[in-house]
Amino acid sequence: MNIARVKIVKPEGANIIFGQSHFIKTVEDLYEAVICSVPGIRFGLAFCEASGPCLVRSAGNDKELELQALDNAMAIGAGHSFIIIFEGAFPINIIRAVKSVPEVCSIYCATANPVEVIMAETEQGKAVIGIVDGNSPKGKESERDKQDRKQFLRDIGYKL
Repeated sequence: MNIARVKIVKPEGANIIFGQSHFIKTVEDLYEAVICSVPGIRFGLAFCEASGPCLVRSAGNDKELELQALDNAMAIGAGHSFIIIFEGAFPINIIRAVKSVPEVCSIYCATANPVEVIMAETEQGKAVIGIVDGNSPKGKESERDKQDRKQFLRDIGYKL
């Protein structure tokens, strides 16, 4: 077995949701979940089919983001994994809809941070072992940091 890492490539400031599902229907259902969640969201998604022709399937309403999702999915190549790359929304705006898609089994991450996917490869294929989401902590939150966090959530409209 080989262990490797794949860096997710995305535009600066774009968000991703990376997960695993179980059926070719995932592509259309994820498209509908995302497009119906946030007016004006721009996105592309790709899904690695794990049986039959084993193709990387894709959809989206932004060609560049769809191509980037395709490139990332091809680099990862783990059966039944999917990636959504999007702009004009935060993960919190669409994750509930994505999780409600019946084919979605798990979400590995939902973030704008740099992401590395830790992969295992066997003779049968590739699997996701885990992900590295962002960077390691640099210290403990101070009282000032707590105030800043609370203010940020209010500034972007997530708390009153």
